[in-house]
Amino acid sequence: MVRALKEKLSFIPNDLVSLKDYEKYAKEMMDSDSLAYICSGAEDEITYKRNEEAFKNIFLETATLEDLKGANTKIELFGQEYETPIFVAPVAYQKLVDVSGEVSTVLGANAMNISMCVSSFSSSTLEEISSYATSPLWFQLYIQPDMNTNLKLIKKAENLGFKALVITIDAPISGIRNTEQRAGFCLPNGISAVNIKNPIQTNTNFENVFDVVSSLPTWKDIEFIKQNTKLPVILKGITSASYAKKAIELRIDGIIVSNHGGRTIDTLPSTIELLPKIAKAVENKIPILLDGGIRRGSDIVKAITLGASAVMIGRPIMYGLATAGALGVAHTLKILKEELEVSMIFTGCKNIETIKALNLG
Repeated sequence: MVRALKEKLSFIPNDLVSLKDYEKYAKEMMDSDSLAYICSGAEDEITYKRNEEAFKNIFLETATLEDLKGANTKIELFGQEYETPIFVAPVAYQKLVDVSGEVSTVLGANAMNISMCVSSFSSSTLEEISSYATSPLWFQLYIQPDMNTNLKLIKKAENLGFKALVITIDAPISGIRNTEQRAGFCLPNGISAVNIKNPIQTNTNFENVFDVVSSLPTWKDIEFIKQNTKLPVILKGITSASYAKKAIELRIDGIIVSNHGGRTIDTLPSTIELLPKIAKAVENKIPILLDGGIRRGSDIVKAITLGASAVMIGRPIMYGLATAGALGVAHTLKILKEELEVSMIFTGCKNIETIKALNLG
């Protein structure tokens, strides 16, 4: 049986006005399993914490006399128009914090006309999630050793109308998560990766860690998948200029600068610190997205100024989901979008393109 979850808020109280407020509320409502899984990073959690802290060392300049008539946050990516540069990042096993899991998340995203990227380790089926979606969906894949398994999943996403394929490359196995280990974390009964049988990335019970390396994906697998899908292919987990350049060589359609929320290997730089050198290497040849540490609309402005076309939000969405279900997801996204718009007014930006030309203080 799935364990009982605390009852969600059915309204938004006055003291829930920021993403940090949602984090506080959520941590009081989560059980030990969801706390261990959602609210932790790898090893000493240096990267996990640095992702957020690094934004605090970047400063903006104001420009408040610009003509902003017709201001908007629209962007175009891979031939598709989106209302905002904010995307819901792929997060596995969302039923850990909400009985309806990914379905509640997509309903919340729908309310703000924001697109969701669905994890291949989702605890709801792709069919169920897509049946509720009104905004474009993306599909995230952890490459499995059996290529037929990957191709079947990708074909299913294509047939269900997903608009892009995000391949995560930075987590071929789970990182060493001491917080989870100390808590004795394991997936509760009734929660699993329902779209993949026995996914390899969640299996770390090796007699010898190197026993797994023969099953891990390589650039050849990326090439093969790229040749066998109609969807735009985006690589998630780029942390170096060399991998960004390699992606361009292979005609990958886009990249996501990500360190997996600090959950794989510790002491990686924050993503916002990595972004400028990767953007310089990419030279605007393909779109760059960024995730990790974004907690304010002003953080989105900073990311776009430093080279991102859009951003993905992960943990804060789970905090909204844990606190108030679909309502919490929608409100979390509303807060971020409104903060982005306010930041654009103060920095004199009429649209997303003008953010790219900003000078940072």
